[in-house]
Amino acid sequence: MPEAATLEFRDVTKRYPGQDEPAVNELSLTVPAGEICVLVGPSGCGKTTAMRMVNRMIDMTSGDILLDGNSVTEREPAELRREIGYAIQQIGLFPHLTVGDNIATVPKLLGWEQERIAARVDELLELVSLDPNDTRDRYPAQLSGGQRQRIGVARALAVDPPLMLMDEPFGAIDPINRERLQNEFLRLQHDLRKTIVFVTHDIDEAIKIGDRIAVLQQGGHLAQFATPAELLMYPANKFVEDFVGADRALKRLSLQRVSDIDLWKAACVRVGEPVSEARAKLEDADIEYLLVVDENEKPKGWLSERGLQGERVTEDYRSKAEPVVEMDDVLRDALSDLLETETRYGAVVDEKGRVRGILSLEVISQVLQAPPEDVPHGADAFVGDD
Repeated sequence: MPEAATLEFRDVTKRYPGQDEPAVNELSLTVPAGEICVLVGPSGCGKTTAMRMVNRMIDMTSGDILLDGNSVTEREPAELRREIGYAIQQIGLFPHLTVGDNIATVPKLLGWEQERIAARVDELLELVSLDPNDTRDRYPAQLSGGQRQRIGVARALAVDPPLMLMDEPFGAIDPINRERLQNEFLRLQHDLRKTIVFVTHDIDEAIKIGDRIAVLQQGGHLAQFATPAELLMYPANKFVEDFVGADRALKRLSLQRVSDIDLWKAACVRVGEPVSEARAKLEDADIEYLLVVDENEKPKGWLSERGLQGERVTEDYRSKAEPVVEMDDVLRDALSDLLETETRYGAVVDEKGRVRGILSLEVISQVLQAPPEDVPHGADAFVGDD
């Protein structure tokens, strides 16, 4: 079985008896292997119906769905579902089974040996950041909502499926834990590279999660299929523009981290350094202010002109080195920090706190004008080059 599969919808339509409009109307799109496709739109637009036709929980009226070039209609539904991971909002864990037995459900149906099942259960628990020894023998009722959701994802991954379907998997989780689960999910995807169809009604979640986003509107019409950056810069019509929201530019900043962009060069000096050498550093810097750092290259403050009056730099600051921005910060959060401290510049530091450059309002403005193809998305936007 491949690690990831290409998924293709070909003019897929679903009509229910007695309904004037189809639930899904001639849906055509292709999800490349290893990418996350998010189906998003208002209630009743057909996004869950479209997803459930993939594993034949709902049969299509016309058209075809291909998994690695093979029609899903040529497979027995039960056999097909065992090869497709499925995670839902309600999680759907069996309350009378332990965590280990829940994850082992499909491997047991496929006749895996007990030793192989046990090893896979522990591997998956570690993958979703849960301690196997503490978790495998507990029951779902003994876990928090966030823990149960992680178990649901682990169960969906049990037989290493080439395709995963996720129906609002984080929708019932509180906002703080929801963000944590989204982040963990993206870290997992960065390593596993599964093909995933992810349903949500939340456009912010779609932009954060998706490599490609399919926006559906009433009547099951595909309004736009694009990368998050393309969707934010070039909405296809008024419906998409309204659904994405008026703050499209700010949403775009949530797709990139500080480490993704070219920073300005800082002029860093130390207390006691010759003033002549300090002033010379300004000639090679992108801003006209000197940043004082300590012996470990950590920022201390912006030097005032009084600090340059003698032969050597003195500890006389015009202001503190605030905000301090981390390389892993999302650009939207970094902009918020700059605005909150009412400054145009922020020192950017690495994981050890050492200055690596300067983030400015001008740099962020340039990012907003960059073409969509230069903007990372999905797991790559979240994890970066790590």
